[in-house]
Amino acid sequence: MRWRLLAAGFGVYVIVLIVMVPATLVDAILSGTGDGRLRLAEAQGTLWSGSGQLELRDPGGRSGVAKSIAWRALPASLLRGRLECEVELDRAKRRFPVTISLSGAEIADGDINLPAVALGYAVPKLAPLELSGDLLIHLSNFSVGRTRMQGNATLQWRAAGSALTPVAPLGDYELRIEGTESVIRASLRTLKGPLQLDGQGTWTPGDKPAVLATARIPSQLQSQLTPLLRLIAIERGDGSFELQLK
Repeated sequence: MRWRLLAAGFGVYVIVLIVMVPATLVDAILSGTGDGRLRLAEAQGTLWSGSGQLELRDPGGRSGVAKSIAWRALPASLLRGRLECEVELDRAKRRFPVTISLSGAEIADGDINLPAVALGYAVPKLAPLELSGDLLIHLSNFSVGRTRMQGNATLQWRAAGSALTPVAPLGDYELRIEGTESVIRASLRTLKGPLQLDGQGTWTPGDKPAVLATARIPSQLQSQLTPLLRLIAIERGDGSFELQLK
């Protein structure tokens, strides 16, 4: 009986410690992953319930994009050996669940909207193009760990554009990612627009993602778009370019 009381008391003590951990710890955790490009600024509250500005920064940390974020943990989830949270981005009406465990993090059904400039932060090769438009990201049963990624993710780039060309919009594009325990596959396609993009990528969990894409320019726009694509791609002739994104 005494040991049960001691165990229960220790469990309550651990929960109290978790409740009191400041939200700034989240930034300390994020700064140690992804080369410090994902950070939490203006953190308030605790690990249990808090808010702040979730920032995606460029490789040098000089600029980035920020989204307001708030979270609330569900206490009962600790009894199952994990921490489940309800997360709200940009004060959206619908929150999405995030589960954190020793093996990684999982998002069951989440939507994220970002300006297209974020593509340049994620893929530095694209940064010189000064991209514009909107990124719509949907995550479905998506989980990540140190050496794994499983689930499905869809990224749509709407009203794509670049400050280096007067052609606008370039089009709408979609990147689909499907991950399993053994392999991750990505496919890029054009939804609409004059600049046609398509590509494929396959890599194993833990490796750096890479997508080999082909860009095709219609003849009437070659003089306007060829200088733009020459900055990031290899010209193959007939208005086509080969581009490796990684």
